Amino acid sequence: MGRHKTVDRDNLLDLAEDIVRTHGAAALTIDSLAKAAGITKGGVQYTFSSKAALIDALCSRWMESYETLFATMIAPDPTPVAVIHAHVGATFTDSGPAQAKAASMMTGMLQSPEFISATQDWYRQRMRPLDASVPEDRQARLAFLATEGAFFVRYFGFLNISDDEWAAIYRDIQSTLMTTPEAAPNPPKLQSRAGGKALPPLR
Repeated sequence: MGRHKTVDRDNLLDLAEDIVRTHGAAALTIDSLAKAAGITKGGVQYTFSSKAALIDALCSRWMESYETLFATMIAPDPTPVAVIHAHVGATFTDSGPAQAKAASMMTGMLQSPEFISATQDWYRQRMRPLDASVPEDRQARLAFLATEGAFFVRYFGFLNISDDEWAAIYRDIQSTLMTTPEAAPNPPKLQSRAGGKALPPLR
């Protein structure tokens, strides 16, 4: 009896990312992943029971780098404004190839209803605690939206923004916030695009 191939979860996710980058999210199925991995559909389904579960795993892995940075910039029991400060800092700190990879993945995954739903939930969780009747919260909301806009413009390739310009944009966004000792993260140490670390999810 022949030996069964060992199913490596991270290898499957690597292959899934390749499929999305090369052919788009519509091409990512349990069957296409099984063929890319050289295993049976059952082998894939043992690790990921459905395409939705596979997409959820991709999103979770893409978010790990961001969440690690975010955790270093946030205090216990943060205010909604402190959360936005930490988000701005984490986004502008992680400026290496990881972010470019995240953007390329996001472009492909926009075809996936599961991805759209997860992303909408994430944005709602970030925005909902802010109180539009409080000036500090409104400024935090503006800083959050400016940060997201800067991310998409740079990493979707709409505008070539150098690391120095990126750092200046970060300072400008921070200057719009009513800074409190709890909320303000340390200035980010930007990484060059040639250096970087592993990725986001994706947001």
